[in-house]
Amino acid sequence: MARNRTAELGSVVLNGSMFITFEGGEGAGKSTQIQRLAARILQDFPESNPLITREPGDGPLGPQLRSIILDKKDGDVIPERAELLIMLADRAQHVECVIEPALKAGRIVLCDRYADSSVAYQGYARQLDPVQIARLNTFATGGLIPDHTFLLDIDPAIGLARQATKTSMEREPTAFHNRVRDGFLRLSTQEPDRFTVVDASQDPDEIAEQIWGAVQTWIA
Repeated sequence: MARNRTAELGSVVLNGSMFITFEGGEGAGKSTQIQRLAARILQDFPESNPLITREPGDGPLGPQLRSIILDKKDGDVIPERAELLIMLADRAQHVECVIEPALKAGRIVLCDRYADSSVAYQGYARQLDPVQIARLNTFATGGLIPDHTFLLDIDPAIGLARQATKTSMEREPTAFHNRVRDGFLRLSTQEPDRFTVVDASQDPDEIAEQIWGAVQTWIA
């Protein structure tokens, strides 16, 4: 985890890194809430220089790896284990080249998806072994665990209806997305101190306020 964090709210000083991830199903609003949180952090703690990043896609090879998974045509076949290993390769490079340097520089890192997504999508939804995936995640990340994780929970039918265009992952059947949601909720019960579950069907302003309230508690 990111360590050595201190904050003085009265003088608006924040020193030290923090690693916050956003998880959830398709259409949950993760990207919107990450942008809003980054703007709020920058407003109140301008010295923190928050970094917004995502998986898959933000390591040096990220765009190519993201395209392999999310832009495949109907009929293209990527076996479940191959899909998992592509995600892990992206994550390993993302951690080493993007996330860890930012944390070492004392920045707050806001990441759209991380290791929990592999457990939910390739584990619970693709029905590979979640325990084995967790071990592989530890290897790929070098043991880097988020300080905090927001799970934006939403009925898959509502989330998917928000998507104007759909990736190959979003075109998976409803049963797949229901298993993804179930997987995330199981993970949140296993690590309640790390996860904050937010009802993503609420108004975006209300969601943003709940997230900001939690973050203020952490940095204080």
